[in-house]
Amino acid sequence: MSLSSRCVPGTVSNPVYIFCEAVIIPILQTGDRSPEQLADLPRALRLTKCQSQCPTSDISTFRNHLPLTKASQAQEEESEGQLSPPTSTQYYGEASLQATLLSLAALNKAYPEVLAPGGTACVTPTSPWPCPLPWPWRALGQVSAPGAKHPGALLLKALRSPGLRALEGGTAAELLDVFVGLEADGEELAETIAAGNPGVPLPRRAAELREALEQGPRGLALRLWPKLQVVVTLDAGGQAEAVAALEALWCQGLAFFSPAYSASGGVVGLNLWPEQPRGLYLLPPGAPFIELLPVNKGAQEEAASTVLLAEAQKGKEYELVLTDHISLTRCCLGDVVQVVGAYNRCPVVRFVCRLGQALSVRGEDIREDVFSEALGRAVGQWPGAKLLDHSCVESSILDSSEGSAPHYEVFVALRGLRNLSEENRDKLDHCLQEVSPRYKSLRFWGSVGPARVHLVGQGAFRELRVALAACPSSPYPPEMPRVLRHRNLAQCLQKRVVS
Repeated sequence: MSLSSRCVPGTVSNPVYIFCEAVIIPILQTGDRSPEQLADLPRALRLTKCQSQCPTSDISTFRNHLPLTKASQAQEEESEGQLSPPTSTQYYGEASLQATLLSLAALNKAYPEVLAPGGTACVTPTSPWPCPLPWPWRALGQVSAPGAKHPGALLLKALRSPGLRALEGGTAAELLDVFVGLEADGEELAETIAAGNPGVPLPRRAAELREALEQGPRGLALRLWPKLQVVVTLDAGGQAEAVAALEALWCQGLAFFSPAYSASGGVVGLNLWPEQPRGLYLLPPGAPFIELLPVNKGAQEEAASTVLLAEAQKGKEYELVLTDHISLTRCCLGDVVQVVGAYNRCPVVRFVCRLGQALSVRGEDIREDVFSEALGRAVGQWPGAKLLDHSCVESSILDSSEGSAPHYEVFVALRGLRNLSEENRDKLDHCLQEVSPRYKSLRFWGSVGPARVHLVGQGAFRELRVALAACPSSPYPPEMPRVLRHRNLAQCLQKRVVS
């Protein structure tokens, strides 16, 4: 890992202040901002100077007094909402502010022109920046707040601006919904732009939109915005498939950048390397207090002890453990990361999977990343198909065993394939047996039945995300579940099955 600056959060020469002076303040001074608003910026940034310390200098005493709790236990309960691990509003606010400004500095270095006035547009009601822009100090108690504008109005405004250099979406899944909707409503949007409702009529721009849509989804974003350089979305659990679909189709040829990694509603990782694919995140010292719990391939050892950030070993996988400073709760988040390097003794990690998203009807425990690998292999054998989204349900949730062995019900959204043959459906089960010897053994003895694959229609997963967002305790940014534990959520997809 290397950057021109060797600063890390909390040091004297923090790039937050460098960036504030060199980039943020000049941008704000060109806009309609009052002197009082500008005066708030240094006061807000002073929050980043204070890094909270561990309650005791003796880490052994700290661990003994604060036993580990697991967030995954709450996810297994059949209740109306999901119980999230305790979080500190102040801590996440400070971490979000740091993540936003440090990532802006990194983005400005990699793509200097994207921060120019009028160069960026967000097409979803939620922002990918952990703190709302351009005023991160207004909502320090939130990771990000949903905007008041309708997604259609945001997209229409972006379509009227052909000179965009950066396209923003709260999450990749939300951005995927935007592009799918753009294709479905393209003619209506073109008519609105041509009529100038709202704004000045732009018939030429409307013609460009129609022409771009006629050429299909592949490379659509660059045809609409020829100067586009980067797509900014906030990384959270379950977004990898949406990113892959966008990269392969609508956003082909564009770089993707996630300002931070969010787990259970809070920012825990900073992305200082926009040029690196698939998101590398620095786990910084300070608040929230992070520990790493070693993860073994297979069952988790209950007696395993956490390690501190400086003790992390390259190549190993760890579960993130966060401590809330108010309730003093050490919570295992269920998010597994792999250490890929170090930066000033801080581990640099790549997200792997979520332990709470494992499938297990007979104790086989197929992890999220293992299942995704098997599904990717299967879809690769379906001619013309591109995977957009998927979720799984254990058969007991839907009472679908019907006297047969327990099995997985798999719901997929595809591009380029309207019907699934029985031969194609069977390929997923074969791929699962290839990646999981335990699953293969259970299938051989008949203890587990073959996975059943269902193709859902357009908009099915968008409805699922709406249902998830309606949950009062739903985290922000929203994580996309790959294993549904509640029947009402599974039925959202079941009723939209087309093949």
